[in-house]
Amino acid sequence: MVENFDRIVLAVPDLSAACAQYRDILGGETYFTHAENQGRCAWWGLSNTVIELAERAVDSGHIEGVVFSAPGEQQQKRGVANTLGVDIGLCDGSATSAFRQRQPEAQCGDLCVDHVVLRTADAQACVDLFTGELGIRLALDKTVPQWGGRMLFFRAGKLTLEVIESGGDEKAAPAFWGLAYQCEDLAGFARTLAARGVAISDIRDGRKSGTRVATLKSHDLGIPTLLIQPAK
Repeated sequence: MVENFDRIVLAVPDLSAACAQYRDILGGETYFTHAENQGRCAWWGLSNTVIELAERAVDSGHIEGVVFSAPGEQQQKRGVANTLGVDIGLCDGSATSAFRQRQPEAQCGDLCVDHVVLRTADAQACVDLFTGELGIRLALDKTVPQWGGRMLFFRAGKLTLEVIESGGDEKAAPAFWGLAYQCEDLAGFARTLAARGVAISDIRDGRKSGTRVATLKSHDLGIPTLLIQPAK
């Protein structure tokens, strides 16, 4: 059964250009490696997962998929077939563990991933896949029309997969949609980003009581990206 989010894979049309932008957000050095039979990619280590940028024949950046770590799996990613048609993989986590030990300069201590967002028209299929097949805990299931509809929160390690069932266009294919990064001092991090030329929105109150949030306005690779300061 799944233990952690091993890495989140972002597909980009130009790896060098994407790395130059994302380095201004995450800081640290870029670690270049090769994904399983898929060419060159770049890794950054966060406290609760690894962000992987992978060059693909795409028009703009998007979240390609998520790789989970689970006991008994192989080092190489194994794809998980699913009725949603989203890119889900399993591995044993050893490659990213070695990366954390051998590449300390590529570890980013200021941020972690708070959650990754998946949009779908079939929430039950997500429950069947993530909890029924992969054993990921469904921490919360609620309907909030003003936030988009039914929302599911699957929790593994210290990261959340947020699923939004909008109930709108049922023909739209399920897809990973956005990312949220967490930092302890959002105002201070905003100043750091500004010094690096990264544009963000004004800081505002978050949906969860006590949180503060801001939205990236540049350097996001075309992926909706939120910055969150947790409640004290």
